[in-house]
Amino acid sequence: MTDRRTELADNLARVEERISMACAAAGRPREDVTLIVVTKTYPASDVRLLAGLGVRHVAENKDQEAAPKAAECADLPLTWHFVGQLQTNKVRSVASYADFVHSVDRTRLVTALSAAAVKAGRTLDCLIQVALDAESGERGERGGVAPDGVTELADALAVAEGVRPAGLMTVAPLVGTYAGRPRAAFDRLMEISTGLRAAHPAANMVSAGMSADLDDAVAAGATHVRVGSAVLGVRPRLG
Repeated sequence: MTDRRTELADNLARVEERISMACAAAGRPREDVTLIVVTKTYPASDVRLLAGLGVRHVAENKDQEAAPKAAECADLPLTWHFVGQLQTNKVRSVASYADFVHSVDRTRLVTALSAAAVKAGRTLDCLIQVALDAESGERGERGGVAPDGVTELADALAVAEGVRPAGLMTVAPLVGTYAGRPRAAFDRLMEISTGLRAAHPAANMVSAGMSADLDDAVAAGATHVRVGSAVLGVRPRLG
């Protein structure tokens, strides 16, 4: 366990250096950017080690893995982010532990999250997942709403009980105009964020950037980066 702690500490230090350098290059204070460590496929023991190393934000993308892990780590001072595509039949479970849901992409999901949050006596901060590839008429498999659908979802979140619009999330597209151009994709997300904040000033989170492109996300203005493999190691291929 000591070896694993050392490995995680070293990886965290390297990621921290990348974020700090990207912030400095962009003229941004380091505290402007929150690191979310994506712990999918890794055990609760790693989450516990990360918490001991000062990590406060962790993310999962599958409820069947996240729910028991969050329960096992309930004693830790952690903020839980759900970042995967979310089916309505999983909403009740997710609403019981997640503080932030990054993948709101349809009004039906807003309705389901609202009902579940109210029943659980909680308030969920919700980010609208933006599919930037939709602007070119191409759609990948990562989910999200087209940019022209952001306003409708934000308005729905603003009036629903138990939820509130917190900002935007995207994954750099693999197809379309922005394929292979993460900085351009994140710049576009910031433009959409500016429009969103005009109507919903508190919806100021911008969740963008992962292990491979967090530097571009910070340069564009992201407030949160979601980093998995750069901290925890390369995940084994399934199947």
